[in-house]
Amino acid sequence: MNSAIPTPYSAASTEPRVSTLELFFDLVFVFTITQLTSFLLRDPTIAGLVQMVLLFGNVWWMYGGYAWLTNAVPPRELAVRLLLLVGMGGFLLIALSIPTAFGSGGVAFGVGYMVVTLVHTGLFLRAQQTISSALARLGPFNLITAALLLVAGFTPGGVRIALFALGGILHWITPYLIHQSVFTIRAGHFVERHGLILLIALGESVVAVGIGLGAIDLPAGRIVAALLGLALTAALWWLYFSGDDDRAEAALDAAQGEHKPWLALNAFGYAFVPILGGVVLIAAGLKLAVVRYNEPSTVAAAVVLAAGVAIYLAGLAIFRWLIHVRSIAIRLVMAGLALLTAFIGLRITPVAQLAALVVVLIAGNIAEARVSPGR
Repeated sequence: MNSAIPTPYSAASTEPRVSTLELFFDLVFVFTITQLTSFLLRDPTIAGLVQMVLLFGNVWWMYGGYAWLTNAVPPRELAVRLLLLVGMGGFLLIALSIPTAFGSGGVAFGVGYMVVTLVHTGLFLRAQQTISSALARLGPFNLITAALLLVAGFTPGGVRIALFALGGILHWITPYLIHQSVFTIRAGHFVERHGLILLIALGESVVAVGIGLGAIDLPAGRIVAALLGLALTAALWWLYFSGDDDRAEAALDAAQGEHKPWLALNAFGYAFVPILGGVVLIAAGLKLAVVRYNEPSTVAAAVVLAAGVAIYLAGLAIFRWLIHVRSIAIRLVMAGLALLTAFIGLRITPVAQLAALVVVLIAGNIAEARVSPGR
């Protein structure tokens, strides 16, 4: 094949830069987001929130690892594709065990996590020599964390939580323990991959509301609540996909040397924690709001919904700052106003809170468009 002809994995390609196998992988991974939402709904307390954060922090690190993996090792070879399917199986096991990860499902979670880690390390070692040498330093840290989570499955509650926390901390400080300059980033693929996972997660939050309703009655108020939930999700989609993804790609393309992998890590690793974590909280809040639409919200329901939107907006503001888009003040104001809507839910109804959130987001979008027409 002529090397000058663009391929789906070349920078000059006009074809989709994320393969269908990667999209399939992401669809399986987003099941973990759905499970985390259900986990929080079963225990909407501070303890439940802490456990959900520990689960999400560890799982998101390894998803990010697979995004970096397929950015460096496109899944074209049969062996790579088969091993990615095995990794998908590991993520499915993780997702299935999330509801009982701090109980009887701890061992299953640890086994799934170990499978995901082993496949990731093995596939990365197939990359070019400079990248595989970096994985020789990164891999042991990932394997140590996987071992901690596997051991956690055999320990009692308090010790298990401590091991999950230790594993998460080790994951997220690892980048500071190894050199990043050896990693190369295909910006278009990298940005598209993370945009797709956010898009799927937002869509899944709407699906989760429908599943949560089941076969219960659909009076007008509940229908209005569901439609407001959709409008809220659409506004959240607009905030990112109205241009921040394109700006992120341009920023990654322009970054030089070691700054490029650090920008990729900070913007799509660290900053995406509050963005996707906010989606988990929003999905839980939407389910509670639609079910209890005609009476004042509980404290948990009102706070989870308001905090989810605020955290998502704060994450987007951090993301913008990292990609050198300095117009973040409006998003921070929107985050503050989103938190205040909790009082509306507590005093009136979840429908009123949803309506207030939709107004805040739409007004914020309009204000951003007027202040920065090119965004």
